[in-house]
Amino acid sequence: MPDRRRFPRHAVTAGCVVAVSAITLMAGPASAAPDPGAVASDHSSVQSVTTEPAPAMIEAMQRDLGLSESQARTRLANETRAMATDEQVRARLGDSFAGSWVTGPTSDALIVATTDATEAGAILAAGAQPKIVDRSLSTLDAAKEALDRAAPPASAPVWYVDVKSNSVVVLSSQPAEAEAFVAASGADRSLVRVERSAEQPQTFYDLRGGDAYYINSTARCSIGFSVRRGSTNGFVSAGHCGRAGNTTTGYNRVSQGTFQGSSFPGNDYSWVAVNSNWTPRPYVKGSGGANVTVKGSSVAPVGSSICRSGSTTGWHCGTVLQLNTSVRYSQGTVYEVTRTNVCAEPGDSGGSYISGSQAQGVTSGGSGNCTYGGTTYFQPVNEILSVYGLTLVTG
Repeated sequence: MPDRRRFPRHAVTAGCVVAVSAITLMAGPASAAPDPGAVASDHSSVQSVTTEPAPAMIEAMQRDLGLSESQARTRLANETRAMATDEQVRARLGDSFAGSWVTGPTSDALIVATTDATEAGAILAAGAQPKIVDRSLSTLDAAKEALDRAAPPASAPVWYVDVKSNSVVVLSSQPAEAEAFVAASGADRSLVRVERSAEQPQTFYDLRGGDAYYINSTARCSIGFSVRRGSTNGFVSAGHCGRAGNTTTGYNRVSQGTFQGSSFPGNDYSWVAVNSNWTPRPYVKGSGGANVTVKGSSVAPVGSSICRSGSTTGWHCGTVLQLNTSVRYSQGTVYEVTRTNVCAEPGDSGGSYISGSQAQGVTSGGSGNCTYGGTTYFQPVNEILSVYGLTLVTG
């Protein structure tokens, strides 16, 4: 959020620090029109499991996940393999695919759900554990999309596809209001569970991922990831941090760039083109300021470890809870974000989420803080790259 405080997907709010320092939890997303013909390059495949993880990531996983150094290294290696296996099995299963997740303190097992019991052998052969369920992921996605089209009450700010329970979950402090929301949406009620929750997300506002930047010399946000569009250098961040045309200065208050596109609510993404004084680097600011190298943007399955960098709270780690989540901020609803238990605070908005060496997304918003813990949401980076025709800068 900008260091001002908010959240998004299609609309944009000014005042977020670039990807690392701005997290806004209750903002709404602004939308940006996709660039027809824009194709994101460098959605790289998973790197070799022998890639040496950054010391900053190992240290943070030890601190935040309660792992030993060897457990942290094992977990990252297992998750790298899981990403590759998940991609292969998902392609084979097609319409019968029902989601996947890793389990255990070191992510030693990849569970793949399917509605087709005859595919169990193929899943086992690929190195994963099959789970036979009643509903495919496409069926659950359709139910969630029905909720996305409805108007949620303030008491029901979050809903998502939960692959572990093979259902769609709505979080609400007032279950009766959430039930009315589900009924009005037309979603198949048998697919939806309402869970009582006090969570109230809000957006955080505040060219290395996690470094601070300032919007119109006022609000602060965090940089997400360095990108290029042709010969133009820049970075991606949250949409609620600024609107197209807003100017930015860097962490050192030196003139930096201009927002080229922004979407919030609906989405929560933006990109900033920088001037010749700034050079994009394939790094995210890790623990103690050490650089973590970005090598691609393969999607981490549910249950994977993930770390976040922001200009307010720095480097913190946790796990991926759910993909394809919708969250309602005071500014509007943002769709298809990823839910995590990594903490964040205002100013962390726009900052980087990374799993191993793979870029995952930019901070949108959440609830709680880094003193007591909380829940946060990020806009997946691959969508941003595709919409604006950007190339991720990798090491």
